[in-house]
Amino acid sequence: MKTPRPSARLEPLSQLRNLKMARSAHAYVRGSTVQFYEWLHSQPGRNLPKGPAVWICGDCHAGNLGPTGDLKGRIDIHIRDLDQTVIGNPAHDLVRLALSLATAARGSDLPGVATARMLEEMMRGYEQAFEDDVDKEPPRPAQVKAGMRSAVQRTWKHLAQERIESTKPTIPLGKHFWSLSREERSALKTLCATPDLHTLVTSLKGRNKDDRVKMLDSAYWVKGCSSLGLKRYAVLLGVGEGDDQEYCLLDIKEAIAAAAPRVARAAMPRDNGKRVVEGARFLSPGLGNRMIATRVLDHGFFIRELLPQDMKLELDQLSQTDAMLAAGYLARVVGLAHARQMDMSTRASWMRELQACRSKTLDAPSWLWTSVVQLVGKHEKGYLEHCRRYALEH
Repeated sequence: MKTPRPSARLEPLSQLRNLKMARSAHAYVRGSTVQFYEWLHSQPGRNLPKGPAVWICGDCHAGNLGPTGDLKGRIDIHIRDLDQTVIGNPAHDLVRLALSLATAARGSDLPGVATARMLEEMMRGYEQAFEDDVDKEPPRPAQVKAGMRSAVQRTWKHLAQERIESTKPTIPLGKHFWSLSREERSALKTLCATPDLHTLVTSLKGRNKDDRVKMLDSAYWVKGCSSLGLKRYAVLLGVGEGDDQEYCLLDIKEAIAAAAPRVARAAMPRDNGKRVVEGARFLSPGLGNRMIATRVLDHGFFIRELLPQDMKLELDQLSQTDAMLAAGYLARVVGLAHARQMDMSTRASWMRELQACRSKTLDAPSWLWTSVVQLVGKHEKGYLEHCRRYALEH
């Protein structure tokens, strides 16, 4: 296909984002981060408890959790998308996760009572992360088991076929990759010659710090949903030489100001790329240690090498049992990311806050249930209007 000129990307990217969000109510929730935070700034959203100030994901929907690898080759389920990370209120992550789980349940045609049970399991899983015996892992739902199985078995060839649809040392232009301007290509080439990038790439297990790193190809990457329209590049590198050469795929993503509200006077980097990397190192250290921040053409970016083990969990066609297991398991992952930033007294205080405001009929905070009910209705209306405005034209 003919790719748009670099100067004419914005309109087709906007159209593509709108069509992606029209695919399902769950897709709409994943792509409507700003609308979620508009609700948080409204009167109902202001009634949430004020949790301790910690780094939060800021966009903690279920699709932003999944298997990730670390520098030593270990794999586990972590928060894997930190664009919106800020020092903020952990309650915001809980509500965002609960909303995405509720829409996943609706997409699986589960009864309304399943959503209530999912919120109960979600709170149990989250609170388990603050207990002493955090090494005792709860049962993994089928989707998590399948994701971990796939992650362990994947190789560079799987990543290449999935991401660039080729195992050749080139990035084919087409639907997912568009041409670069001369200025962009030159800036990326300069970036790939920097010591920081060399250190990042050669720090992966099995590579030598003296390995030669060379840029083989690069392209504009049409990827994601809420981030479509931002600058994003794919860079293919060769690491080493001759028969020992490995290929490496970099995701170079523009960092902009977070929509997630931050705690007043929080000490965070002013540079958005550095903010994302620092938040990642607190929330998902294995991933954060594989990232660096930089500037390209006077824009802030963060960079990571994509590993075959980095995957997104798909919560499609859930049974009620799997929905409840998934809610508890994913909330525990988020809880561990929050808990590691708190001392024991702060943990205890936050747990007391979460245990309050529960009714005889629902073992979850009333503010969480009320928030999800309001948000599901708000997003359902927004989704139908979005479909009328954008999907009917195609």
